[in-house]
Amino acid sequence: MILENKQERSRQNWASILSKTIKTGIIRSNLIPMFAGFTLALYTYQISFMEKLPEVIFALLGAALVIGAAGAFNNLYDRDIDAIMERTKRRPTVTGEIKPAIVLLLSVVMAISGIALLALTTWLAALLAFLGLFFYVVPYTMWSKRKTVYNTEIGSISGGMPPLIGWAAVYPDITHPAIIGLFIVMIIWQMPHFYAIAIRNHKQYKAAKIPMLPVVKGVQRTYIQTNVYLIIMIVISFLFGTLSIGLMLVALLLSIGWLALSVYRYNKVDSEKWATSMFLYSLIHMTVLFSTIIIYSLMGIVFELY
Repeated sequence: MILENKQERSRQNWASILSKTIKTGIIRSNLIPMFAGFTLALYTYQISFMEKLPEVIFALLGAALVIGAAGAFNNLYDRDIDAIMERTKRRPTVTGEIKPAIVLLLSVVMAISGIALLALTTWLAALLAFLGLFFYVVPYTMWSKRKTVYNTEIGSISGGMPPLIGWAAVYPDITHPAIIGLFIVMIIWQMPHFYAIAIRNHKQYKAAKIPMLPVVKGVQRTYIQTNVYLIIMIVISFLFGTLSIGLMLVALLLSIGWLALSVYRYNKVDSEKWATSMFLYSLIHMTVLFSTIIIYSLMGIVFELY
């Protein structure tokens, strides 16, 4: 009994280490927009969900593996700066709970497996996954994160890939205005979201010498730039009108609400409280928008086909 308990604790500990290494939280949050892109393509081309069931399984598993591979490599490469920051210094790659060689092997195996699974849907889905992984690993993790205040913008390219991958897994053509709009919204969303995180962790980023916009340019510049991106999101919302007025209105109202919150709260509270409200709204924005797209698309398929 004692031996069994020790083995169980060992398995749980290893599962926790693996989860933190591949960043399962980020995997889950990115699979939502990926699935939204998938269902939106089904609705656009009136394809039955059951007809594409193998593709959704391959897409979910493949995307999860590729995103996990990116997270593992990021943890491996950023061990030095992660050790400085309070929010990251307990990662297994920093504490030594997992060896660097194992993390590298894990990242490579997951990347290859994920891209191979996505290739079973369409070649374009696999290509987009590869490009997303490349942009996250090379231009973002290995270069811009430590070199320029535009690191968030550069990293956002890979962050915008999930909806494209989901759409491409159904239909290998990503020129429809609706999916272009979803891709751009996903990219732009990341700036207010990560700027808010950077303000809340200003001292930690400064200590690690990571040139986040609030650290280098200050909160006022970050506030202005945030609002510019939110205005762009408002404009981009109209692209959804090519597919659904309802989806367009949801995206439009969410973005207008975000901009209103930014302007209203900025002069009423300190910068950290403003950043906290912006961060929380970013989570609400993503959850409501992508949940609406998924529900609307699935219901549209059911009513049209049956």
